[in-house]
Amino acid sequence: MMALLPLLLVSLASTGIEIALTRYFAVASWSEYGYWVISIVMAGFALSGVFVALARDWLERHAAWLTAFLPAALIVTAAAGYALVIRNPFNPLQLQNPVTIAPQILFIGLYYVELLPFFFLTGIFISLTFVTRPTQTTRVYAFDLCGAGLGALLTLALMAALHPFRLLPALLVPLAAMALFVPRSAHRALALVAAALCLIGGEAVLIGGDVAAFNQFKPIYAPLHTPGAVVARQTLSPRGVYTLLDDFTERVDTDLSNDSAMINIPSPPRTLGLYRDGSRIAAIPKPGPLDARYAPGTLAAAPYLLLKQPRVLLLGNAGGWAAAQARVLGAGSILADEPDPVLNAMLTPQPGVTIAAASPLALARSAAPGSLDLIELSDGFLAADPANTTAFTSGAIAAYLGVLSPQGMISIPVSIRDFPVYALRMLATVRAGLLHAGVADPAAHVMVYRSAWNVRILVAARPWDAARIKTVAKFCDDRSFDMSFYPGIDVVALRTNIYNDLPAISFSKGEVEDSTTADDSIADEAVAVLAGQPTQSAAEFDLRPQTLDRPMFYDILRLDHLGTILKRLEILPQQELGPLINLAVLGQALLIAVVVLLLPLAASRRIGTQGAPMRRALLYFPALGLGYLFVEIALIGEASLYLDDVTTAFALVLSGMLIFSGLGSMAASHRWLRRAWPAILGLLILSLVLLPRIILATIGWPLPVRLGLLALLLAPLSFVLGMPFPMGLAEAAKKGRGFLPWAWALNGAFSVIATPLANLIATEVGFRFLIGGAAILYGLAWVSFPALVPARAWFGIATPRTRKASPV
Repeated sequence: MMALLPLLLVSLASTGIEIALTRYFAVASWSEYGYWVISIVMAGFALSGVFVALARDWLERHAAWLTAFLPAALIVTAAAGYALVIRNPFNPLQLQNPVTIAPQILFIGLYYVELLPFFFLTGIFISLTFVTRPTQTTRVYAFDLCGAGLGALLTLALMAALHPFRLLPALLVPLAAMALFVPRSAHRALALVAAALCLIGGEAVLIGGDVAAFNQFKPIYAPLHTPGAVVARQTLSPRGVYTLLDDFTERVDTDLSNDSAMINIPSPPRTLGLYRDGSRIAAIPKPGPLDARYAPGTLAAAPYLLLKQPRVLLLGNAGGWAAAQARVLGAGSILADEPDPVLNAMLTPQPGVTIAAASPLALARSAAPGSLDLIELSDGFLAADPANTTAFTSGAIAAYLGVLSPQGMISIPVSIRDFPVYALRMLATVRAGLLHAGVADPAAHVMVYRSAWNVRILVAARPWDAARIKTVAKFCDDRSFDMSFYPGIDVVALRTNIYNDLPAISFSKGEVEDSTTADDSIADEAVAVLAGQPTQSAAEFDLRPQTLDRPMFYDILRLDHLGTILKRLEILPQQELGPLINLAVLGQALLIAVVVLLLPLAASRRIGTQGAPMRRALLYFPALGLGYLFVEIALIGEASLYLDDVTTAFALVLSGMLIFSGLGSMAASHRWLRRAWPAILGLLILSLVLLPRIILATIGWPLPVRLGLLALLLAPLSFVLGMPFPMGLAEAAKKGRGFLPWAWALNGAFSVIATPLANLIATEVGFRFLIGGAAILYGLAWVSFPALVPARAWFGIATPRTRKASPV
């Protein structure tokens, strides 16, 4: 067991470094570019397997020397790679400009050059451990997985104490500790000295010469560099780096009427600005009373004219300003939900306001029917946290409707600064939620009004009548807001009195549609969207409603129109780049997979696969590589809904699956695996059918109980998922000398494919399709596993027939 501790440490450190690099991109750049890190990691592992398969004899002869000095080489490549990454001049904004795209593609290539050596050497160490212990593949794989799981937990803990820019230097220590377990030989003393010197040098380079910082395009950059700007507080958390900024530019971020001065409404007061990972998430009040007298001039004020002292549920407290606005507007009782614990801790107590820190869906499902008059989603709530997208799904809207009083309503904000079609997407989701709640005519329950930059969608428990429509119309007229939809709207007549021109823009043509008068492109299509009919925008964008299984709000690009998208890169908002980056990574991953797949044909003698048809191996290992990550990404998505926190969900699912799979690998044997196959398929099918129901039934339980239940649900599935791969490697070890590392490379190559492919599938069709796809993949692996046929047949070697002996 002691001999495998270096493997545990290298797996721990490499997983931690992978997470640290994704955090670097999230803080310094944009989180979408963290997909590159995952791609580089798995590419390094796949290519290392190819190398070991080709050079196995040489590597085995020098295994003792390599084991002794790889720790020092890993420290050098990790430190040097990170030092180069933070100096890479990549600018994602220039990636969207046809004139400046070429050098940016070069800088992306540099990321691979800078980081690939570390993960390649990590893969060499892991592959070499398998090669030198061909009869212990289950134990080796167990240490590999458990080390990776512990690395995820350790990095999560470090995030509470270290800035993301300091995570990687801390993770050099486990790499140096590998040298402590070098076998006693002539190499040991030199290995310890080399690791110690490289660690000291690496830490000096990374800490002493650190230049990591926010890039100029991050929202925090400009206010941080205004004259007199002060960082009032910085909080480190696994959820992100929270920076509280004090400068003269910070104010309440609300959409105030252009006529506010004419109707004696003051401007929003100065505030502090709260940023997470460089993106602004809330305005925090300065010390003293909250002055929300501006509230009657905001888009959010209209429902308070229709409801007398309403019982209000605020989803997102906007730093305390949402509750202050509700008090000014005449709310009777206020329950303000702020799920972010760091933001919640900064809230100033207000009289008559009850603070909650729960999932919006959990609050809605636990409230009594008819107990609320207004459910208001606050401005900025959608952008404040990735988990908040769940609150804007059709399932959530149906849950809100179930607890409204007969005169109650839901108030939903949508920003149209980037694309007006986001409002149409939200309308499609509202329609789906109303239908789910049993409403026969959704359009009768919806009203839409807007400013130049934002839209408010009011969803009423009972159909809108003429009197209430007239009240909202007057509210809009007084404040120069525009009505974009109400039951019975005359869109043609509407054009004669538009305050904020919103012309239709053709994405495919890249031009504004001709019009001789002011226009409202939302009004032009709202009637058709609420009727479930096709529209021009639906032909250019994906306007399908968001659901609990597919909650991604910013995924309106239609990938079947990729040519048009690439022509319009310069106008795409940052949040729409994720699927495009996934596509780019997927294309690169397919190239790597082709290289690994063709290896047996090009070097069959060297790796020992000559004459073997490879059909079973080519099915078995790719199916496992794809299937495991499909399950992992699907469960992270489901856990994000359950825990209302993407970071905790990621950490728990990743570490839990790796550790439990490692334990499963430790227990793996032919006898166990014959039982594991039906258990895998059975548990996947049960997860597909029962997991959503369990989540919704228990989503209101206390967080520690939910964490325990989630771990309990993960354990049996992860345990049996840990068995097939090491058992397959054990069979591969019986063949040619290079077959085992090639099988490792094959699994790694398809793991590279799995990550972007799974994210695209989840975005397009939902997490449940991933689990269904994983069940199919594991079924294919089952039928191709050599235990079902004589092991020799797996490699295409004929098995001689035998006859029973006749009784004498």
